[in-house]
Amino acid sequence: MQDDAVQARKDAAIDFLRLVIAGRIDEAYRTHVDMSGKHHNPHFAAGMPALRQAMIDNHAQFPDKRIETKRVIAEGDLVATHSLVSLNPGNMNIAAVHIFRFGGDRIVELWDVTQELKADSPNADGTF
Repeated sequence: MQDDAVQARKDAAIDFLRLVIAGRIDEAYRTHVDMSGKHHNPHFAAGMPALRQAMIDNHAQFPDKRIETKRVIAEGDLVATHSLVSLNPGNMNIAAVHIFRFGGDRIVELWDVTQELKADSPNADGTF
C-alpha cells in the first residue's frame, strides 16, 4: 500500500508537468517548487528561476505541446515520471524521464532526460 505522502508527491509531480505543458508555468512553480532548489539540466544556468524562465521560453516556442505520462514511480522523497512529450502534435515526439526530489510537499531538485523518438526505429518493442 502506498504511503499518503508518497502518493501526494506523485500527484504533485504530475500536476507540475501538466501545468507547465499548459503554459501555466508561474502557477506550477508557485504551487509545487521551492525556488531555492536546484535542477540538473545542462542547457540552462543553475537555479530554479533559470529553469522557470527556460520553461516560459519553451512554451512560447511550442504553445501546442502535449504530455502523456505513461509511468510514475515513487519511493520516499523521489518521484520519477516516464512521459511522451509532443512538441508539435503529430510531428515531433520525445520520450522524457523527470526525476523529482521533494522536501516535504515542494520540489527541491529536478533532473530531466529526453530522447527524440525516431519513426524508423528498428526496435519493434517501441519506446513505451
